[in-house]
Amino acid sequence: MPIRAWFPTHIYCEPLQKSGRARFNADLADECRRLRDFDAAGRRWSAKNYPGGYTSYASMNELHRFSSTFAELEKKFTRHVRAFARTLDMDLRGRSIRLTDLWVNIMPPTAAHSLHLHPLSFISGTYYVTTPRDCPGLKFEDPRLSKFMAAPPKLPDARRENKIHVTYPAEAGNVILFESWLRHEVAANRTTAERISVSFNFNWA
Repeated sequence: MPIRAWFPTHIYCEPLQKSGRARFNADLADECRRLRDFDAAGRRWSAKNYPGGYTSYASMNELHRFSSTFAELEKKFTRHVRAFARTLDMDLRGRSIRLTDLWVNIMPPTAAHSLHLHPLSFISGTYYVTTPRDCPGLKFEDPRLSKFMAAPPKLPDARRENKIHVTYPAEAGNVILFESWLRHEVAANRTTAERISVSFNFNWA
């Protein structure tokens, strides 16, 4: 073939578990809301840095160390992260991976999450707990965008692999993994219900 694709950007999306997701998510959503009610420091931080929404990112971001529910999530996430790392041909022989941060995000109507990445980790992800119909998905940016220089715009019907942005729908029960350097954002929630997710980072040693 005269043209080959190199340096791909991989994104992983799979159901967290094969069955029981609805009941699991209902219980998890209740715990996330109780956490918001308890976490006064997180609500204060969110009021300044996450307008309209709540995140425990700056107040309680190691939930897997204190809650059996989130500790069980850690085990499930670890299996998926190991599978993703294998597809990336990462050399983890003789090395360990570790969940370093895990936090809750609750996005009521109008709340949004601006473009960002996750430093000091190698794989990051999001698990969807509650996803009202038509709530925003997770939008990823082509990591080469700043280097396009004089490139012309893409055709409206450009192939998926040639687009400069891609959005994965938010679907309750799914876990999405990506390399932590990949920038992403969540558009404003235009629905009338809360969108709840759990985000996390893994590191290796």
